[in-house]
Amino acid sequence: MSRGAFDPGTECVARQDFNCRNKNEISLKKGDIVKILSNTYDPNWCSVEKMSDGKRGNVPTSSIQVRGGLHIHEMPWFYGNISREQAERLLKPRKVGLYLVRESTNYPGDYTLCVVSPADGKVEHYRIILSKNSKFTVDEEEYFTSLVDLIKHYERDADGLCTRLTQPLVKKQDMSLSSKIFKDTFQKEGWTFNIDDIVFEEKIGSGEFGEVYRGKCQGKDVAIKQLKDDTKAAQAFLAEASVMTTLHHPNLVILIGISFTKNSIVILTEYCSEGSLVEYLRTRGRAVITQAQQLRYAQDVSAAMCYLEQRGLIHRDLAARNVLLSQDLCAKVSDFGLAKDVEQDIGSGKFPVKWTAPEAIEKKEFSAKSDVWSFGILLWEIFSFGRNPYPRIPTDQVLTKVLANYRMDIPDNCPQNIYLLMKSCWEKDPRRRPSFEKIALHLKDPDRETNL
Repeated sequence: MSRGAFDPGTECVARQDFNCRNKNEISLKKGDIVKILSNTYDPNWCSVEKMSDGKRGNVPTSSIQVRGGLHIHEMPWFYGNISREQAERLLKPRKVGLYLVRESTNYPGDYTLCVVSPADGKVEHYRIILSKNSKFTVDEEEYFTSLVDLIKHYERDADGLCTRLTQPLVKKQDMSLSSKIFKDTFQKEGWTFNIDDIVFEEKIGSGEFGEVYRGKCQGKDVAIKQLKDDTKAAQAFLAEASVMTTLHHPNLVILIGISFTKNSIVILTEYCSEGSLVEYLRTRGRAVITQAQQLRYAQDVSAAMCYLEQRGLIHRDLAARNVLLSQDLCAKVSDFGLAKDVEQDIGSGKFPVKWTAPEAIEKKEFSAKSDVWSFGILLWEIFSFGRNPYPRIPTDQVLTKVLANYRMDIPDNCPQNIYLLMKSCWEKDPRRRPSFEKIALHLKDPDRETNL
C-alpha cells in the first residue's frame, strides 16, 4: 500500500488483530473502529485514534481498511436465489435490454446476468464470476469492485453482451435481502460486529421492527435495534442499514455497525441521550424551550434533508418522532422509511397519514417534495411544542380536508414568516413547494426576504 493511502479523518476498521510492540503503537482487535490521524514516514504505517477509548498510536496499514458504503438500495434488479426458468418467466413481456441478476445455480458463489436479447426476445444468461480478490467480471478482462459498478458499466455500453442493459426489472417486493451477498458485503466493508462485543443495557423503546435498547459496543454508548424474527422486516432493516453506510452528516443518526445472529439482526447506531424531539418538546414545553432553540431544531433537520435531497434519497417518514436529540441538543434525523411497503402500511392503518403528502397517499408518489410536505408538518410540531397535527380531526378525514384546501392554523406565538414557510411546504402541487436547499437558506435567516 502506498504512502498517503488514507486521508486524515477517514474512518477505518481493523481487518485483523494487531498486538503493539512498542510505546508508539497501539493494539487492535478485529472490528475495532479507528480514525486516521496522519500517515507516517514509513508508507506501511499510519497514526490512528481508536474510537472506543481514544487511544492514539501507529498501526500497520495492512491491518485496517476503509469502511466502504454499501449500495443495497441501488440493487432493485437483484432477485437472489431464483432458477433460470423463473428468471425467464419474470422477464416477460420481452423488451430488449430488460434485465435482472440472480445467484448462479450452476456455480455457487457466482451470479448470473439475465437480459432480453434482440434475437426474437430470447433471454441470454451471462455468468458473473466473483474472482479470488472479490471483484466481479463477465469476460475476465474487465473487473468491477461491486455488482452495482458492473451493471452501471453495461448500462452505458453493451461491451460484448448481446445488447446494452436498458431497463432493470424492478421487484415489487424485495425478497432477496436475505441473500448471502448482502451479509458478506456488510462484513467485507467493515460494518459487522460480533454479538459478544455488544452489551445490552436498559430497553428504551419498541417499534415496527422490534425492541430498542441502550447499550455499549467497544466501550462506546450505542442504541441497539433488535429485529423481531420476521423475514419482511429483515429486508427493510438491512435496506435501512445499507443506506446509512453511505451517509455522513452531523444531523443524521450515524450507523455504528450491524450484527447477524442465527435468529436476529442487530443494528447499532449512535446513542442520542435526550430521546425523540417530539417527547422533548412535550415534556419541556414553553417553560424551557426558547424560540431560538425551536429555530435551531428546524435548521438542523433542514440541513440533514438538504443533504439527502442532494443525493436523491427520500426519507418517506419525516416527523418529530423520527428526529433524535444528542446530549448537546443537536437534532438528528433517524429511521429512514426507504424500504417500507407503502401499500401494506396504508392498508394496515400504520401509515402516517397526518405527515404524508396527498400525492403520496393517493398515488404512492414519494419524492423529495413529499418529504418537504412532511417537513412542513414537522415545523408545525416544533412550534406547537409537540402537539399532534390536525388536532380534533380524525385521521380518516385528514386527506379529504387537505384536498379541499384545509391547512392547519398558525401555532400560538409562532413567527409569521415560519408559518408562511409551513404553508409553502403544503402547496397541493409538489412543483410549487420549495426545495430543501431553499428551506435551509431561509431558516438560516428567516427574517430576510426569501423567494420560496
